[in-house]
Amino acid sequence: MTLPINDLRQYCLEMAQRAKRAAAELAQVTGGQKTFWLRRSAQLLMERSLAIAEANRLDLSAANDYGLSDAQVDRLRLTPKRIEEMARGMEAVAMLPEPIGEIISSSVRPNGLLVQKVRVPLGVIFFIYESRPNVTADAAALCVKAGNAVILRGGKEAAHSNAAIVEILAEAAAEAGLPTHAVQLVATADREAVGHFLRMPEYITVTIPRGGESLIRRVTEEARMPVIKHFAGNCHVYLDQSADPDMAERIVVNAKCQRMGVCNAAESLVVHAAVADSLLPRVAKALMERGIEIRGDQRTCQLVPQAKPATEEDYYAEYLGPIISVRVVDSLDEAIEHINHYSSQHTEAIVTRDLDAARQFAARIDSSAVMINASTRLNDGGEFGLGAEIGISTDKFHARGPCGINELTSYKYVAFGTGQLRE
Repeated sequence: MTLPINDLRQYCLEMAQRAKRAAAELAQVTGGQKTFWLRRSAQLLMERSLAIAEANRLDLSAANDYGLSDAQVDRLRLTPKRIEEMARGMEAVAMLPEPIGEIISSSVRPNGLLVQKVRVPLGVIFFIYESRPNVTADAAALCVKAGNAVILRGGKEAAHSNAAIVEILAEAAAEAGLPTHAVQLVATADREAVGHFLRMPEYITVTIPRGGESLIRRVTEEARMPVIKHFAGNCHVYLDQSADPDMAERIVVNAKCQRMGVCNAAESLVVHAAVADSLLPRVAKALMERGIEIRGDQRTCQLVPQAKPATEEDYYAEYLGPIISVRVVDSLDEAIEHINHYSSQHTEAIVTRDLDAARQFAARIDSSAVMINASTRLNDGGEFGLGAEIGISTDKFHARGPCGINELTSYKYVAFGTGQLRE
């Protein structure tokens, strides 16, 4: 729930200061304490699922007032299954190895100096996200497991849901002996609060925005600290000339239809001309039976009469809904060129029985994840064994792809000597 704030800048400053103190305290918290907090939080989420669902109902009842799209309402909704998935996600993070203090590498220099590269927390993470309250638990779990304090700034659309979840996390934190302010929720919908936090690099180590492209671009432009991000998810599935038809249909339908309003859903289909006559009408039929509108090039429209002509904008688009762009190409080279040109560098998939084609696709596609004979929807922290994710990065520095606990850490060098001096 949002609160009136008399002095917004002071409110944000005090929250950031509390987070920095909590981060320093977390450095002394044991892995066992963090594991207890994660498991106790998961237990309380399940025990209080009805209370969470009631809070979520309040948010859903106001969705029309905020003008949310169908995709946004879907992201906002907490079903019993999604609440259970939140709890399972915290349990999964609890089972991951303790990252802090891990010796990444170690060597002994000729003078006897022992040099170790040791994993350490980032510090304070400012996490901004929109109408996905299930992300609240995932983000808190990963940040704290990695030894970081986190400031959560969820969208106003999910205010009641987020408050209910964070209340549970705080109760479990008190039982585990974690710092009181390791997880804080910004209790105002004022957009200026985001700007204040983005101007506090002395307290906040990194900002992670997760939401619409306009939000992420604003954060990137205003932040005075590093930002881990992706702007959009224009994900492609390429059906190679050797693609198994049954597999191709299953993967495309899953990638596009399993859940449309998410960043790893397929938005573009590319089909090799050698199999387009037989395969494209079949796949298009399966998509249209599920309410998907086809927008394609001239050859697509000839093979699929119900298709609409695609524009240049269609090939760049992240629809987050029941539309897919289609292009027929004459070669693997042309497919790769098309994908790299229009891609948002998020996730691309190839369906093929040709190992050389798979290798070329994996080597030459410039995206954070490449799927070989698998759905784009599998580019996910949980599916990749990270326990959960705080987001997917399309950057190349520090973190790329799904960001789990290791991506929320840094490292420092610790050198052990016996009196060595520089000659």
